[in-house]
Amino acid sequence: MPKIVFEDKHYQSEVGESVLDCLIRHNVSVNYSCKSGVCQSCMMVAVEGEPTPGSQLGIRETLKRQDHFLICACVPETDMLVAVPDSIGSTFEARVISLDKLAEDVVRLRLVRPENYDYLPGQFINLTNSEGVSRSYSLASVPELDDFLELQIRRVPNGRVSGWVADTVEVGQVVTISQPSGQCSYMPGREDQPLLLVGTGTGLAPLMGIVRDALRQGHHGPIHLYHGSSKAEGLYLVAELTDLEEANDAFYYQPCVSRGELTETSQKKLRSGRAADLALQDFANMDGWRVYLCGREDMVKSLQKKVFLAGASMQDIFADPFVFSERVSSEKVDSEKVDSAKVIQKVDAT
Repeated sequence: MPKIVFEDKHYQSEVGESVLDCLIRHNVSVNYSCKSGVCQSCMMVAVEGEPTPGSQLGIRETLKRQDHFLICACVPETDMLVAVPDSIGSTFEARVISLDKLAEDVVRLRLVRPENYDYLPGQFINLTNSEGVSRSYSLASVPELDDFLELQIRRVPNGRVSGWVADTVEVGQVVTISQPSGQCSYMPGREDQPLLLVGTGTGLAPLMGIVRDALRQGHHGPIHLYHGSSKAEGLYLVAELTDLEEANDAFYYQPCVSRGELTETSQKKLRSGRAADLALQDFANMDGWRVYLCGREDMVKSLQKKVFLAGASMQDIFADPFVFSERVSSEKVDSEKVDSAKVIQKVDAT
């Protein structure tokens, strides 16, 4: 089997194993996020050896010519010497404005928006911790409405970035972020088209940005947002979204709890069941709808198929899955999310 050389050390790969999986198996600390060839967080340079064609899909031509490739998508055919590029894209420094606990395991991080920093609500950015480890988080803010960047970060046990945010980052501290990426955002046109947005956990973050941006741009077709959690305590920003619903005739908000029966003291607005199931129960015919799906990978992949079979056009289905990975050493890492793209552009494991 091919050997991988990285930082002067040799690592033996196994059959069918990607360069990334080989390095992770050997407990090598490398940046990655989606593990599916979309977010490009794991891009490296092939100093020796040839990248496979599939590992260069979606990379700019200038970088291809410089032998950049995605190590998560490369199952090597020969020995390879790989290295971290000197620079990929732009990074920015942003000062922390506030840190707020939204739920037991969810923190809202607001940052000063850097000068000339353009983005679309629903896109994601990479946040880098003090050790140089990066993870991707979606933007819940809207540039035309907010003078800050907002991330909603779920703390995962032993998460190297989410734990750093929860335990170490302080107001006034300067952190490093990347330029925004992703296509899971609202685009004007067909303002009367019904929109369905389904999210679980912090999948709410990009959906909040999309909803607020759609309303800002005058979308007057019905906008239905379903947010799900396994328990009521996992839901957050319920009051804010309820207020947004009351202030906008086109917007409908439905919080959902998938485990346990709701008690008499539960908020009347809550419904028992999975957000994805309740959404399809309410709207069995998705012909002509635009759909946004954000959150756990299993929910997103399953609902992608179901809304397509229910009549939604593939061109109108946007997906933003969050992938949870576990190291071979059993050290769990942050919830990792992939670039949001139309479902027809996605690959497996998104």
